[in-house]
Amino acid sequence: MSDVFSVADMTCGHCKTTVENAVSSLDGVRSAEVNLEAKTVTVNHDETVDSTSIVGAIEDAGYQVA
Repeated sequence: MSDVFSVADMTCGHCKTTVENAVSSLDGVRSAEVNLEAKTVTVNHDETVDSTSIVGAIEDAGYQVA
């Protein structure tokens, strides 16, 4: 499964690394890729991961999901 989340307040390489690491740490997440230009995070995961968990990880890292 793959989901895309908008995270408007990511602006730099540090933001990219922080969000990717936060989401990747969830069990069942295969990959997380930030596109700073588009301000999105694409998350590939298995069916055990729900969007609420992903949003929570992003917000716990200090970013707002649109």
